[in-house]
Amino acid sequence: MLSLLSSKRAAARASQTPPVDQEATGVQVDLRGAIRSISQQASTIGRESAEVRGLLDDTTKASERGVLAVASLTAQVKDINVAQASIGGASQAGLGAVERVRVAVEGVGRGVGEVVSTLRDVAQAAESITQIALQTRLVAFNASVEAKRAGEAGRGFGVVADAVKDLAGKVEQSSKDIMRTVGLLDKRIDALSREIRVEAGTAHQGAFQLALTDVQGAVASIISAAEQSRVICGGLDAQMGAIAAEMGQTGRALGAAMKRSEAFLDVSEHLIELVANCGIETEDTPYIDAAVGAAGEIGALLEGALRGGAISAEQLFDEAYQPIAGTSPAQHTARFNALADRLFPPVQEAMLGLSPKVVFCIAVDRNGYVSTHNKKYNLPQRGDLAWDSANSRYRRIFADRTGLASARNQRPFLLQTYRRDMGGGSFIVMKEAAAPIVVDGRHWGGLRLAFKF
Repeated sequence: MLSLLSSKRAAARASQTPPVDQEATGVQVDLRGAIRSISQQASTIGRESAEVRGLLDDTTKASERGVLAVASLTAQVKDINVAQASIGGASQAGLGAVERVRVAVEGVGRGVGEVVSTLRDVAQAAESITQIALQTRLVAFNASVEAKRAGEAGRGFGVVADAVKDLAGKVEQSSKDIMRTVGLLDKRIDALSREIRVEAGTAHQGAFQLALTDVQGAVASIISAAEQSRVICGGLDAQMGAIAAEMGQTGRALGAAMKRSEAFLDVSEHLIELVANCGIETEDTPYIDAAVGAAGEIGALLEGALRGGAISAEQLFDEAYQPIAGTSPAQHTARFNALADRLFPPVQEAMLGLSPKVVFCIAVDRNGYVSTHNKKYNLPQRGDLAWDSANSRYRRIFADRTGLASARNQRPFLLQTYRRDMGGGSFIVMKEAAAPIVVDGRHWGGLRLAFKF
C-alpha cells in the first residue's frame, strides 16, 4: 500500500510536469538528490535531537525526584534536630529531678538516723523498766517472806505482796519483749540508713546513693549524645542546603539544555516540512499523504453524523471530560465516545496496514483527547500501571508537546519527531504525521499517524 500511494503521487506529479530539455532534467535530478539528502540529514538530526531530548527529560525528572528527596531529608534532619533538643531539655530536667531525689533521700537518711536514736532511747527506757521490775519483784518477795513470818496478821499483806510480785514479773517480761523488738527494728533501720545515707568525709556511699549516681551518669551521657547528635544534624542541615542549591542549579541547566534540544528538534522538523512542501518525494511523503487523507475521511464521517442527527454539534465538540473513577493512568469520558467507537476504527485500523513501520493511527480532539485508539491499544485496564500505560491508551488526554501540537495544528500537515514511552521502561523514537480534522469548517482536532524510522 505504501508503494501504491508513492507511485500514484509520482504519476500525478509526472502528468503535471511540462517537457524540459535533457540538461534541465539533469539539474532537476541533482536538485531532487540534494533535497532528499537534506531530508535524510534533517531526519537524522531530528532523531538524535529526540533521543537527546528524551534523555534530558528523564534526567530532569530524576533530578526533580532528587530535589524532592533532599527536601524531605532536610525536613527530617530538622525534625531530628528538634527532637534531640527536646531530649536534651528533658534529660536536663531529669538530671535535676535525680539531684532533688538525692537531697530528699539524704533528708530521709537523717530522719532515719533520728528514728534509730529514738529507738535506742526506747530500749534504754525499757531496760530501766526491767531493772525497776526486778527490784519490785525482790521487794515483793521480801514482803511476802515477812508476811509469812507475821502469821495470821500478815496474811493480807502477803496476798498483796504476791500480786505485786506477779505484776512485776509481767512488767519485766514485757520490757524484755520491747527491748528485743526494738533491737530487731534498730538493726533493720540501721541497715536502711546505711543504704541511703552519705557519710561525710568518706568515700563510702550507700547502695541507693550509688544507684542514683549511676542514673545521673546515664542521664549525663544522654545529654552529651543528644548535644553531639544536634551538632551533627546542624552540619547535615547545612550540607543538605548546599546539595539542594546545587541540584537546583542542575535543574536549571537541564531546563536550558531541554530548550536548546527543542530548538534543534524544531529546526529539523522545519527542514523536513520545507522538503515535503517543495513537492519532491521523500520517505515521509506517503505517511503525510495518508494522514491528510485519513483526516479528511474522519471529518467527512463526522459531518455526515451531524447532518444525519446522530449527534449534535454541542456533543461533538464536548470538552467537559468526566473522570473514570479508579483508573491509572487517568481515563475520561466525553459525550461523543459512542460515535467515535463506531466511526473511527475502520479508518484508523486501515492506516495500520499502510506499512510495517506504522505504530498507531488515532483521531484526537483539539485537547489531545483520545476517545478511541487502535484495537491493540484499546484494552481495558488491569490495575498494572506499566501494562495499562502501554496497552490501555483510549479515553485518555495526551497533553504533551507532541500530542498538543498535533491536536491543535491547522496547517495542511505537521511532521514531528519524538521519543515515545512504550511502557515498562521501553522507548522508541518515531516520526508523526498529523493533519487537521475539520467538521463543517470548524477545527475539531487532528489525525495522528506515527511511524518508526
